[in-house]
Amino acid sequence: MPAPTRRSFLALGALGGLHLLCGCTDEHDHTPGKAAEDADRPVRLRQVAATDALLADYTAVLAASPADADRLGDLRDDVLQHREALARSLPASSPTAGAGTARSVADLAAAERRTAGLRLADLTAASPALAKALASVAASGAAHAAALGDTGPLTDDGASPSPAPVPLPTADADALQSALAAEHAAVYGYGVVGAFLPVGPQREDGRAAYAAHQARRDAWQRLLGTGGVSPTAAAPGYRLPFQVKDAATAAQLAAHLETQLTAAYADLCATTALRPQAAAALRESALRAAHWGADLPALPGLAPTDPAPAAS
Repeated sequence: MPAPTRRSFLALGALGGLHLLCGCTDEHDHTPGKAAEDADRPVRLRQVAATDALLADYTAVLAASPADADRLGDLRDDVLQHREALARSLPASSPTAGAGTARSVADLAAAERRTAGLRLADLTAASPALAKALASVAASGAAHAAALGDTGPLTDDGASPSPAPVPLPTADADALQSALAAEHAAVYGYGVVGAFLPVGPQREDGRAAYAAHQARRDAWQRLLGTGGVSPTAAAPGYRLPFQVKDAATAAQLAAHLETQLTAAYADLCATTALRPQAAAALRESALRAAHWGADLPALPGLAPTDPAPAAS
């Protein structure tokens, strides 16, 4: 990773460019009507049932491992929020009581991973708004599984970008341009992060993240190009959200970068052709954010004022 000097960092940080990752919010919200709500009903019912099974596993493991109550209780609270998000527009109901199949924390971690894979399996069947929620819940589930010790793959979810349609639909191109702009900022930000991380595992983690964001940036540029759209160029400079002065603040910046990227990729999940790639990118950013110490919300990438994008 190129390591800018402290002097060059301060000079570049003072440039009047865009705010870091500005615009990576819910600007591309879709509000489906009654038809989309009805079409989503089978998906929502399936996903609520899967969530209830996961909640039953939490109940079983909490009963068997009371020493893990604090840690597992926080994760279970997230799963309850997942259920609320997925059950929106359905008649009000409580989690279905049942006997969980998990008997240990390892079993629970595997259940989280499997359930996250089920979210991804329904991406293409969902409306744009529900697809955002599914991708966010899947990212959270992957983070739960990792926190509990299971880092296995969720599914073959199209993490490698495939050729874009020609021409690329306008809505898809706009969301992809926003994601590309966010990746430009992330590449710049990780250049700053690398200048302040000490030699060793932390710096290697920074290098790996820097390379991953370069690769993702390049992939989005290729997709836009093959879709007949001119890719957004990087800004001349980016204003950092706070001053980076040591390894601790460098890690905070990395966590901030990844957290902001989850919003861009939640928006990209509302597209039609790019959902699998967007969901994979959302999950990777959520996992990196947690790795750098971010306190992930139950629904990564979704606005905190809106529990879940839902049919109105």
